[in-house]
Amino acid sequence: MAFGLVVLGTSALAEEAALVNVSGDVFMAGSSVQSESGADDLFLVGQTVRAAGDATGSAHLAGRRVDLSGAVGGDLYALGMDVTVTGDVAGDATLSGYDISVGRVGGDLRATGSQVTVGGPVGGYAFLAAEELRIDGVIEGDVHLSARQLEFGPDARIGGQLVLYEETPGKLEVPAAVIGEDRIERRDIESRDHHMRPFGWAGYIGSFLSAVILVAALAALIAALVPQQLAAMRRRILDAPFRTLWLGFLTQSAVIGSAVLFAMTLVGVFLSPAALLVAAIGGFAGYVVGVYAFGVGLLLAWGWDEPASIGRRALAAGFGALVAGGIGLIPVLGWIFLLAVSLAGVGAITTWIFRPRFFGALPSE
Repeated sequence: MAFGLVVLGTSALAEEAALVNVSGDVFMAGSSVQSESGADDLFLVGQTVRAAGDATGSAHLAGRRVDLSGAVGGDLYALGMDVTVTGDVAGDATLSGYDISVGRVGGDLRATGSQVTVGGPVGGYAFLAAEELRIDGVIEGDVHLSARQLEFGPDARIGGQLVLYEETPGKLEVPAAVIGEDRIERRDIESRDHHMRPFGWAGYIGSFLSAVILVAALAALIAALVPQQLAAMRRRILDAPFRTLWLGFLTQSAVIGSAVLFAMTLVGVFLSPAALLVAAIGGFAGYVVGVYAFGVGLLLAWGWDEPASIGRRALAAGFGALVAGGIGLIPVLGWIFLLAVSLAGVGAITTWIFRPRFFGALPSE
C-alpha cells in the first residue's frame, strides 16, 4: 500500500531534506522533514516527520516520529514508532506503529500498534489491533478489534456491530453506554483468520500486480529525490552482488540481534520493538533497491541502455518486481531468492550510508 514509502526512510537519514513538487504533489525526504505549505498529495519520509499544511488529496507519511496537524482531504497512510494525528482526515486512515493517537476520521480507520488511542469520531468502520486500546470518540460503523487491555472514554459510542477477538471470550468488558450487548459478538482470537473474506485467483493476481506497481512507483520516487545515489547503489549490487548480499546479511543480523540484546538488559527492553521496526523498514527498502537493480541488470543483458530518466527507472523496477515475483512463487527456492534480493539491497544501502568511513566511494552517476 502507499505508505510503503518507508523505503525512503533508511536512505533519507543521511541527507538534508529534499523537496520535489510535481503538479501540486509534494515529495519530501530527509532526517527532519517539515511541511507547512499546502499540497495535493503529500509524501513525507524521514526520522522526524511533521505535516502542518493541509493536503487536498491523500497523505503518505513514514518516520520514527510522525506528527500530522494539517487536514487531509483524501486518505491517510502513516507508519512510524510514534504516530500522532490531530488534523481531520476526510477519507480513510491506515496507521501502523508503536504508539498511535488519531482524531477525526471521516471514512474507515485501520490502526495497529502497541498503544492505540482513538480520540475523535470515525465515520466508517474501524479495524483495531493493539496491546492497549482506548476509544474516546464515536465510531459510526462496525468495529473489529483485538486488544489485551480495552478502555472506553465517556464519549465513546459504537453505531454498528462490535466484534471482539479475545484469547478468552468474555474477558474484555464493554460498558452498556457504548454499545448494547445484543450487538456484541465475541470470537476466539484463533478464529480471526477464518472470518476473512475469500480471496480467490482474481484477488491474488490483483494484489500481485498492485505490488509490482507499488515497487515501480517507489523506485520512481527515489529516482526523483536521489537519482545519483540510486544509480550508485544499483551499480554496487550488479558489480559485487555477493559482497552486498553478505553485507546486507550482516546488517540485518546486527539490527535484529540488537533487539535481543536490548531485551537482555531489561532497561532497554522498550527499544526492542524499535529495532525490529528498523529491521522491517530496512528489509523493505532493500527489496525495492534490490528489485530495481535486478530489473536494470536484466534489461542491460538484453541490450538496453542504462536508464537515464525517471520513467525508464520505474519501468526497470516494475520489470524487476514482475520477474522477481514470478520467481518468488517457486516453493522454497523462490523465498530464498527474494530474501537474497532484499539483503543485497540492504547491503547497498548500508554501503552508501556509511561511506566513506567504512567503505570506498561508490561509483558516480
